[in-house]
Formats: sequence, structure tokens, C-alpha cells
Amino acid sequence: MTDSKQTDHPGPTAPRRPHTGLAVQDVRSGADRRAFLGLPYRLHRHSPLWVPPLRSDQQRLVNHRTNPFFDVGDAQLFLVRRGREVVGRVAAVDNPAYNAHHGTRHGFFGLFECADDPDAAQALLDAAAAWLRERDHDRMIGPVNFTTNDECGVLTDGFEQPPAVLMPYNPRHHPALLTASGLKPAMELLAWEMPLALHHHPRAVRLADHVARVVKNLRLRPIDFRDFAAETARLRTLYSAAWQDNWGFSPPSAAEFDALAKLLRRVARPELLLIAEVDGNPVGFTLVLPDIAPALRAARGRLHTCGLPIGLVRYLHTARHVTRVRVVAVGVRREYRVRGLDTLLNVELSRTAWQLGYRTAELSWTLAHNHAANRTLAAFGAQVSKRYALYEGLL
Repeated sequence: MTDSKQTDHPGPTAPRRPHTGLAVQDVRSGADRRAFLGLPYRLHRHSPLWVPPLRSDQQRLVNHRTNPFFDVGDAQLFLVRRGREVVGRVAAVDNPAYNAHHGTRHGFFGLFECADDPDAAQALLDAAAAWLRERDHDRMIGPVNFTTNDECGVLTDGFEQPPAVLMPYNPRHHPALLTASGLKPAMELLAWEMPLALHHHPRAVRLADHVARVVKNLRLRPIDFRDFAAETARLRTLYSAAWQDNWGFSPPSAAEFDALAKLLRRVARPELLLIAEVDGNPVGFTLVLPDIAPALRAARGRLHTCGLPIGLVRYLHTARHVTRVRVVAVGVRREYRVRGLDTLLNVELSRTAWQLGYRTAELSWTLAHNHAANRTLAAFGAQVSKRYALYEGLL
């Protein structure tokens, strides 16, 4: 992550002291994998705000045959036991596409879960660091599951707020575990909360109307699910063009983006996925999802139990009452950013979402050092509701 704070500080190296009673192991067997995947459900089962991801999605995430990340990258899963009990897990991640894009030799760690056990966390991160060091990486950054196009970051502020869909939630002790293991914050990520009222904001509406008048042959339209493959290709091109200069950007392969699009299609509403075209050419987009996190929490990690759709019934019942959206991304090609096209997209998005019955939005995430975007959000009434951090250490 080339524009991070490049202060030379120690990262995980050799263990600081013997980890009495601790044993770290590679995940190799089916039993190991079940223990790895099952750990967060056990650690967080009493947390009222944690959203259990669907177990089937987690299985696909770490499966080399179903996650196209493994066509271009690699990862090693680790468990740490204290005695016979699994108390932590981590993945060491090698992402060649990221390093080719940024000209770096950075490695990553992700899928980090750990009890409030500093020695266990240290042992896990030492194992991940050693695996990355063997592959000639010089820095470790995370948590990233497995790229910044997936869930990433550690919640550091806003623990009293429920997470939005596809955003992480972790115990309060996780940031302390990472810093005690020698890692330092590399970048802060901000989540913003605002009412869906931008289409009533006089300044925003004036700017949007001006853009609609002066940009010739401009058209806004919702994504066409009937032409899903072609629309996905257009969105991938726009996404890469809009975000390629951003800190932490990892260019997704066509297969990775297709897999993400298919995942999001299960919950997306086409009216909230807007594409801006000029002379028929895509120049901007919105990626907005109904915030189904409460429905996922109600499903408790499974849509079917013993063949019965118990979780699905809970999910559907709760999803009907969702009045919040998560704004995942609004992207505009560089040559159209200064022309206010992003404001036009946001105003139209606000109007459409309100008409569909949504009342509030979380915009997550923005980079803390993206001062222009953050000033704009604050000017239009958004407030920071949560803070996340990515951590790093030298190898």
C-alpha cells in the first residue's frame, strides 16, 4: 500500500517468549478446516451485534475450487490452540495482483479471530509473518479477507453500532491484540451515517440539475439484470478505472469480480445500481445494497437446518422491514469527477432509495486521508459512525 505511513517499525518476527501451552498449526485436514470456520460462531455467540455470516459463504471463501482469488493468489490458514481448545485463527495471504499494481512486495493477513489472549495472537501473527517472509514479502498488512474488495479492517470505534452488510464487527480487544503483537495502524477507514434526504438538499439538487443540463448525451439508468454478464463487465471496467489510484486498491480479475457480482446479486435491487452513460459509454456507477445485516443476524448463519428452511424464514421476515442501505461505492471516471457527476448520481440514488422505502444510509468505507470526499460528506449532513483500521508491520 504505497502511500501508507512508511515508518520503519518492528512487525511480527520471532516469538517474544515461549508460548506456554500454545500450539500453532497449518490447517490441513477437514477437521482443521471445520475448526477454523467454526471459531467465530463460538467466540461471538453471545455478542448481540455480531452478524453471523452464512456458513456456506464462508466455506466457499476458503475453498480453492470455489474462490477465484486462488486462481491468481494463495493463502495459508493457521489455528492456534491453548491446550486442546482452539483460541484463534488467521490466514496469511499472498496477492500478486496487488503487488504488480503497486510495485511492492507486501503480504497480508486476514480472517483474524482470537480470544482475548495476547500470546495466542502473537503466535498466530508470527506464523503468518514467517509464511509471508518465505515468499519474499517485506511487509504484512491486514486484516484483509483476501483483498480490499472483500471485508477488511478492524473496528476501532463505534462498537455500540450494528455493522452494515459485508462490514466487519469484532470485539474491543482485537485492536489491542494487533498492537501488542508489534503492528501499527497503516490506514483508517471511515463509515458515515446519514438520512436519505440528499434529494431535498438545495445545494446538491442545484448542482445535480446543472450537471444534467451541461453534460451532453448523459443518461442515468439502473443495471439490467437480464444482461447480467455484460453489465458486470461494464461495472468491473468502471470500478477499476475509478479506484485504481486509491490506497490499497487491488485490481480484481474478471473471475473475482464475477463471483462478487453473483454474491451481491442475491440481495441487490437493480434500482439502486445506477450506471451513468455519456454517448452510450459508461462513465460512472453506484453500488448500493439494502442493509440486510439484521436479516443475516436473524438467520444465525444457516438458511436451512436439518432440511428445514428455518433460517430462511427468519431471514425473509426480517428483510421485509429493512429501511437502511449501505452505499458500498460511487465511482466516476477521472475526467468526469470535476464536473459533478458524482453528486448527480448521489442525488438520484437518494431519491430512488427514498421512493423504495429506505430512510437512512451507511456510506462505508472512505479512506481517512481522502479529505475532499470526507468534506463533501460532512457538508451534506453525514456523520462518522464507525472507524476501522488496517494494521501493518515490517517482515
